Amino acid sequence: MKSYENIFISSLTTMRIGGIARHVFEIEDEKDIPEAYNFASAYWYPTYIIGGGANTIGRDEGLDGVILLNRLRGFSENNGEFTIMAGENWDNVVDYACQKGYTGIEALSKIPGLVGAAPVQNIGAYGQEVANVFKSARAYDTATNSFITLEKKDFQFGYRKSIMNTTMKNRFFIISVTLEMKPGHMERPFYNSMEKYIEDYGATDFSPKGIREIVSNIRKDKLPDPREKASSGSFFKNVYLDPIETEKAEMKGWAVHRGHDGNKINSAWLIEQCGFKGQLLYGMRVNPAAPLVLINESAGTYANLARARAQITSTVYDKFGYWMEQEPVEIINTKNRGAQR
Repeated sequence: MKSYENIFISSLTTMRIGGIARHVFEIEDEKDIPEAYNFASAYWYPTYIIGGGANTIGRDEGLDGVILLNRLRGFSENNGEFTIMAGENWDNVVDYACQKGYTGIEALSKIPGLVGAAPVQNIGAYGQEVANVFKSARAYDTATNSFITLEKKDFQFGYRKSIMNTTMKNRFFIISVTLEMKPGHMERPFYNSMEKYIEDYGATDFSPKGIREIVSNIRKDKLPDPREKASSGSFFKNVYLDPIETEKAEMKGWAVHRGHDGNKINSAWLIEQCGFKGQLLYGMRVNPAAPLVLINESAGTYANLARARAQITSTVYDKFGYWMEQEPVEIINTKNRGAQR
């Protein structure tokens, strides 16, 4: 296990914001996991796990604690059952599945990050989500100091959530994930942006490889590469509506999307309607191609990000009555004993 001291969190995350973390450990083998947690426990250090850093934001005060970098590698597949170590690149797995003709995650192409993060927030896009193909995960349980297997029901998946980022946040270190997929393809109608692309470019291949190409091209136009522009991908979650809220919103002429996964208003539409599209707020640029994305052009600090977020969310609430939730998790500096051990 490689260990480092006094590392800027900004260097570990794609938003490139955050102060100094006192300790950083690279987890390259299962045996490193209990060793790292035992160290943290001995000093009452809070612990946070980072994979690719695409869904994590640091704060200016940094972390007087331990960051664990998931670097576990390995991959196997047998008749559509994929077992992938949590430190593998997510998009590489999607590419492999599509090449093999398996459906279930092709619409999740080009989502940045590592495999271990996928079930934590139940990543999803264009009508697919990890929960639909998830079978189990092997993990280290810090509450019992043991290696365990968690089944799909244990995760209690919801929209962009699971027990891993809600009720049991920071309790488990995911080692590997097992997904189950079958040969096939997505059925039309697709999401509006996909249908528009098909119409504009005359796409006819709806196999997993074809859908991957469509989604990749859409994302390339809308979402900046975090290696080139500092961002966390989609910063705001979409707003899901119950039947009464759906009816009220449609009566007002608002852009409600009805889908098999529920009815929602795209937060990008809400942000655009409030005039923020393309605007620069405290050094954070609201992406003109996809307003769900905030790009760190010159913000420099978490404080500036927080100001931009507050201005956007409060304006949307004042105009529409919806509070938009942030998607990326934050590293909070605390030594609250017993929490996050």
